[in-house]
Amino acid sequence: TLCITLFKYNNMDGIASIQTYINRLIAGDGKCDGMKVLLLDAMTSQVVSCVTSQTEILNREVYLVTRLDRHVLSSNKSNNQGSMTNGHTMNNGSLGSSTSHLKAVCFLRPTETNFQLLVEELRNPKFAEYHLFFAGIVNPNSGLFRMLAEADEKERVVQLQEFYGDFVPINEDLVTLNCRDHSLAMTANAGTALAREYVHLYERHREGLCSILLALKRKPSAIRYQQSSALAKQLAMDVHEAVLSDQIFHFRGKGPLLLVLDRMDDPVTPLLSQWTYQAMVHELLGLNNNRVLLKGAPGVNKDLEEVVLSASQDDFFKVNRHSNFGELGEAIKKLLDDFQKQQTQHRRENITSIEDMQQFMEKFPQLRTQSHNVSKHVAIMGELARLVDVCSLMDVSQFEQELACADDHASHFRELLEKLGNPRVKTPDKLRLGLLYALRYEQSGNLNMVKSQMQKSGVSADMIELMDKMLRYAGASVRGPGLYGSGDIMTKMTKSLITSVQGVNNVYSQHVPVVMDIINNVLKGKLKESSHPFVEKPLGGVITRPNEIIIFIAGGVTFEEATKISEFNASSQNGGVKILLGGSTIHNSTSFLEELKNLV
Repeated sequence: TLCITLFKYNNMDGIASIQTYINRLIAGDGKCDGMKVLLLDAMTSQVVSCVTSQTEILNREVYLVTRLDRHVLSSNKSNNQGSMTNGHTMNNGSLGSSTSHLKAVCFLRPTETNFQLLVEELRNPKFAEYHLFFAGIVNPNSGLFRMLAEADEKERVVQLQEFYGDFVPINEDLVTLNCRDHSLAMTANAGTALAREYVHLYERHREGLCSILLALKRKPSAIRYQQSSALAKQLAMDVHEAVLSDQIFHFRGKGPLLLVLDRMDDPVTPLLSQWTYQAMVHELLGLNNNRVLLKGAPGVNKDLEEVVLSASQDDFFKVNRHSNFGELGEAIKKLLDDFQKQQTQHRRENITSIEDMQQFMEKFPQLRTQSHNVSKHVAIMGELARLVDVCSLMDVSQFEQELACADDHASHFRELLEKLGNPRVKTPDKLRLGLLYALRYEQSGNLNMVKSQMQKSGVSADMIELMDKMLRYAGASVRGPGLYGSGDIMTKMTKSLITSVQGVNNVYSQHVPVVMDIINNVLKGKLKESSHPFVEKPLGGVITRPNEIIIFIAGGVTFEEATKISEFNASSQNGGVKILLGGSTIHNSTSFLEELKNLV
C-alpha cells in the first residue's frame, strides 16, 4: 500500500521541509531500526547533501550512503564474476555479498529508470528489508507498482511512501530543480516545433513545481504567469490542472499566490558582478550544491581545495551569506580574532589530572572543526579579494551598474569603448559589458562598432555572436515591458523611490531585479493582467493581497534575486508577506552564457 506523507509547516521554509523528510527517511519513518544502507539517485543525492552532512547521516545507524544505479551495477558485476567480499565499504561505494542483515532505505525520483533498477534489485535482493520513498507523485496508472510487486517475490519491501523532496533547498527561501544546460532552450522554444525536444525537461519542471507545493503543504489561491512566455503559460496551466485534479493538494487555509515567470524577461541580472558573500562566491568561484572548489588558488592548503558553504551546516555562513564585501571582511576578521582568543585561553589551561585531559580531548574535535571553518572562510575571502583586484572588478562593476540602471548613450558608449580597449579588463567581462550595452541600446546603439571593438580587443567570434543570440532570446520584441520601464518621467521617479526605500549601500548595488518590481506591483494591487494574467480569476473577480508568494522562474534564478527576496522577508516593512523563490537552476554569468550558446 502506498502511503502519502505530508507535513504541516508554519513557514514557507524549503530547508526545513526537506530536513523533516530526511529525518523521517533515515529512520524508515519509524519502521526501520538498526543498521541500514541509504540508496539514492543523482537528484536525491543532491537534495540530501544540501541539508545534512554524510557524517551526520552515518552517526544515525546508516552503514553506507550510495547511489542505487552504482549499487545495482556493482552487484551485477559481482554476480557475473562470482566474487566475494568481506562486506566492508569499497572505494566505489558498493557493498559486498554479506549484507543480508542490513536494511535498505531508498529515496528516489519516481522515474522509469529507477523503477527498473529496483526491479533488478528485488529479483536478487541483497538486503533484509526495503523501505521505498519516492520524491514525487507516482502515477497509479503507470503500471510501475505492478512491476515492483511482481519482482518482489521474496516479499522484502516493507513500505512505499511519497516524500515530496524533488527539489534542492539552498536557502530557507530559495529552492532549485538543478536543471542545467538546456532550461533557456526549453523556454525559448516553447510553443514551436522544437518544443518536443524538451518534453522530458518540461515534465521535470512540472513535477518539481508540484513537489515544491506539496512539500510546503500549500495550495495556490491563485496562479499568474508571464504573458510574454509560452512556457510560463503552459507550466502555470498544467500545475493548475494538477492542483484541481488531485485531492492531495487540497490544504486548509488561504494559499499563496503562485507566480510563474521566465528568465527572458530579465536577462540583465545574471550578467552583473555580485558583491554579497553567497552571490559573489557563485559568480567568481562557482557554488554548486553548496560546494566550492578552491583547487589551484594560490596559497590554499590541500584540505581546503573543496569546501562546503551551507546555510544549514555553517552558522557563520548563514548569518553572513547576504553581507556585502566590506561587511564580510569585518565579520571574517572578528571570526578569526575570536578563534585566536579561544586558542590562547586553551593554551593557558593547566592539565594536571586525568579529568583535565579528558575535558581537553572532549573539546578537541570542536576546536578542530572551528579551526577548519575559520580557515575555510579566510581562504575564500582571500581568493575573492585576489580576483577582485586581478580582474579590476570594482571598476567594471561600477560601469555595469550604470548600464543596467541609467540611460545615457553618449557617456556609456564612450566608456564602453574605453573598457574594451583596456588590457586590465578580462575578456569575459568585456563580453558582459557588450551584452549589457546591446540590451540597453538595442534600438539606438552602434552595435556594429561595439562588435568591431570587441574583436580588436581579443573577444572571440563565438563570444561576439552571443550579442545577436541574446537579442533573439530576450530582446525588446521578445521580453515583457518591465526591464527598463517605459522610459517616461513617472517610471523613473517610481524606480528612484523604490530604490531609496530599499536602500543602496553603494554604487555597486544600485540595480533592482525585475522580480522585485513585480513583487511591489503585486502588493500594491497594480500588477497588470495584460502582462501577468491569471490562469483562473478569483471568485467574484476580487484580487486580494496575498500573505505568501511563491515565485518560480523557468530558465533559472540568481543569487542577487535571492538576496533581495531574503532582505524583503527579513524586513519589518513587508506587511507580514513572505516570499519563496524557485527556479530551473541558479545562474551565474558563466552558466547563463553557456546556456545562451546552446540556443539556435
